[in-house]
Amino acid sequence: MNSARSQLKVNLSDGTLQRRDPIRLVAIDLDGTLLNDSKQVSEQTAKALRCLPARGVKVVIASARPPRSVRHIYHALGLDTLSINYNGALIWDEPRQTPVFHRPLPRGFCRRMIACARGCVADVQVTCEILDKWYTDRFDPAHTTETGKLFKPDVIAPLNTFCGGQITKLMFLGSVAKMKRLQCELTPQFSDKVTILRTDDDLIQVMDRRVSKGIALAIVARTYGVRKREIMAIGDAPNDAGMLQMSGVAAAMDNAHPLVKRVCDWIAPSNNDHGVHAALVRYGLCD
Repeated sequence: MNSARSQLKVNLSDGTLQRRDPIRLVAIDLDGTLLNDSKQVSEQTAKALRCLPARGVKVVIASARPPRSVRHIYHALGLDTLSINYNGALIWDEPRQTPVFHRPLPRGFCRRMIACARGCVADVQVTCEILDKWYTDRFDPAHTTETGKLFKPDVIAPLNTFCGGQITKLMFLGSVAKMKRLQCELTPQFSDKVTILRTDDDLIQVMDRRVSKGIALAIVARTYGVRKREIMAIGDAPNDAGMLQMSGVAAAMDNAHPLVKRVCDWIAPSNNDHGVHAALVRYGLCD
């Protein structure tokens, strides 16, 4: 469990927790955490989050998604903060529409990995995200990401026209059986060079090995002059574990992966039961 528990005191009158240090920044994952299974933010949660800036609390979205796929949620919550995208490969300044931190894959690396992937699964769908644009040589809606459900590719062209540049995130999509086989092929060859995540059964995500939400959150916190013990992080998936561990208070959804539950301070109700709102209430950030 997180050491932050030693800093907490239970208020027996209402069940909230009082802390020695105020929470000045709340970092929240989207899918499986802030968003319910219908990909919506509950109204009571949205209302609570919109009130936090007036209380001096920064709200930071930390997601595997690109900026364009977060934008509608960001504006609905009335945010003006930096966002963590691509699991930390990009920190995006939405008001200025510009990156403030970018850690792409090693230049030229993607060509080797794509060649290996298509040697194993000839028809695997290859997607490259470069900052906030989507490049691919073939789009198959049968297997797509949450972003792919909202947007079409920016560029459909032969891979050699773009995969030699600075690629923020590389993704492979296909059937469950093919992705399982591909993961077994790629991991032994490339896991010492990059981070390989299979966050969905039909999706493999690849990023620079130095990328994590935790590292990106530390950068954002320094930008805002917020100390680790003044950060609250809320998540559900293994890619959230880093930011939960580097935060003063860590909350996991009831639907969270067991690994995430092991590194948190409190398990909130599920993403379908207003879990984020419950966490904000418990730690005294809203009524």
